Amino acid sequence: MKQLTGLFIVSLLLLNSCGSVPLTGRKQVVLVSDQDVLSSSLTQYSNFMKEATLSTNKAQTDKVVRVGKNIAAATEAYMKANGLEAEIKNFAWEFNYVKSEDINAFCMPGGKIVVYEGIMPFATTDDELAAVLGHEVAHAVAKHANERMSQQMLTQYGGAILGQAVSGASTTVQNLAGTVYGLGTELGIMLPYSRKHEYEADHMGLIFMAMAGYNPQAAITFWTKMAQGKTSSVPEFLSTHPSDVNRVAELQKYLPDALRYYKK
Repeated sequence: MKQLTGLFIVSLLLLNSCGSVPLTGRKQVVLVSDQDVLSSSLTQYSNFMKEATLSTNKAQTDKVVRVGKNIAAATEAYMKANGLEAEIKNFAWEFNYVKSEDINAFCMPGGKIVVYEGIMPFATTDDELAAVLGHEVAHAVAKHANERMSQQMLTQYGGAILGQAVSGASTTVQNLAGTVYGLGTELGIMLPYSRKHEYEADHMGLIFMAMAGYNPQAAITFWTKMAQGKTSSVPEFLSTHPSDVNRVAELQKYLPDALRYYKK
């Protein structure tokens, strides 16, 4: 009986928690509120930034901020024009450039984006940098962190206690934050999203960069350079990140859609 009750609660929660991702329309389950996720992510983000060292390269820092703000503005304009303003009402975009040789960038919920110095040799033009930042902006807009948090809750909380966990979401989210975001772990960076999320962010990112006036074809050149510049790589089946070869192939498929939004 308890098992049946648990299944009913889970089914009811999933039914009432279905949403869809802007642009792609993919259905997703989000069990926790934006406010709870933003609160937990801001704590993780603040702790990371206290330990990080900001880059002293003013020209590159200004470039990251300029390109990032342009993409964020175009994205917000699209969301408002399509009745989705409520989805980003709590966003406060922030673009930081940190001193590190790691080839990486990440985004926290609410639009907190960090770019590492190590990625800049591969993103030499504004368009190539826009490919990176468009991808990260897409993670925020698609609420991939919210979805990942919800998936973690479904994994850790079964049936009868899931409803209780969701009703006390603030505490639950805070408890899961370290596991879901991964900041401060031995990785030192935000844990990677699933391949599904990565491909979706690639697709949406192409469109957002195009809306901001950046050539989406630069994403192909950026990822091609990334593939050529790596001294080693992890097979795709061992990593949640897509392999560079597969990523470029998928980007080629998304390109015609993105080019419809691109005006030189």
